Amino acid sequence: MTVVPNILESIGNTPIVQLRKVVPPGSARVLVKLEWANPTGSMKDRMAKAAIEAAEASGRLQAGGTVVEYTGGSTGISLALVCAAKEYNLKIVTSDAFSEEKIQTMKAFGAQITLIPSDNKKITEKLINDMIDTARQISQQPGHWWVDQIKNPDAVAGYYSMGEEIWDQTAGKVDAFVHSVGSAHSLNGAAKALRQHKPDLRIAAVEPAESAVLSGKPRGSHRIEGIGIGFVPHYWQPDQVDEILTNTTEEAIRMCRRLAREEGIFAGTSSGLNVVAALRIAERLGSDATVVTLMVDSGLRYLSTDVYRL
Repeated sequence: MTVVPNILESIGNTPIVQLRKVVPPGSARVLVKLEWANPTGSMKDRMAKAAIEAAEASGRLQAGGTVVEYTGGSTGISLALVCAAKEYNLKIVTSDAFSEEKIQTMKAFGAQITLIPSDNKKITEKLINDMIDTARQISQQPGHWWVDQIKNPDAVAGYYSMGEEIWDQTAGKVDAFVHSVGSAHSLNGAAKALRQHKPDLRIAAVEPAESAVLSGKPRGSHRIEGIGIGFVPHYWQPDQVDEILTNTTEEAIRMCRRLAREEGIFAGTSSGLNVVAALRIAERLGSDATVVTLMVDSGLRYLSTDVYRL
């Protein structure tokens, strides 16, 4: 390992680990990429760095400017890290539907928080749209630049490296990539990089069963932070996905607890959902195949929620 010149250069190159205890006999090898090894403990560090650097290069974000974004928390924390390192101001729109740990972490990095009240901590389409509208209004002030992650094409570039890392770490032995959908940037970016090496790689998207809009079902509320936004994201590419899987919040929570106790892997709820879906694919593909999914962030962000309140 070498010394890096600043914190932003430590983003990426996260470990990949094989699951042992939770994978049923006869299933494919299941690997999880530990994205919590990024500086803030989330894969969103990759996106935040890419989006801000693209805005700098294009002149949309000037020195001393203010970055604005709506977020469930992880994107906001990652933006807060990058803004602190690059000396930008940051205004975040979030909600009490998301964990207190995320809000406090954003504040620790210096972010100014606008909190939108939720309906009994439920994540719904209305809540996300209220957050978006508030961020849009704030961004109209002079010297402000809105990330607008769902519609920002620069965000996907941050995840190409993740796909390349998976390919290198598995020595090209990967048959399926499984990942949950929020903005769809991470799924699109990693899948594009992987398919440049292996065009027939199987791609499975995952969403909460309670709000399975990508599957053509009615929107609803759920408790899996960071995904299942209640409407089809701007950059959703259904023609690039082989199948869409759905599982419930409760299944995701149970898997988080199993991962912690049986594998020693401490992850957030969307990571639990990823593993539940990956195991379904692994059982179908059989023992000669390899399935890869992501540990999106750390369980440390969810200690105040019911995920680890046993």
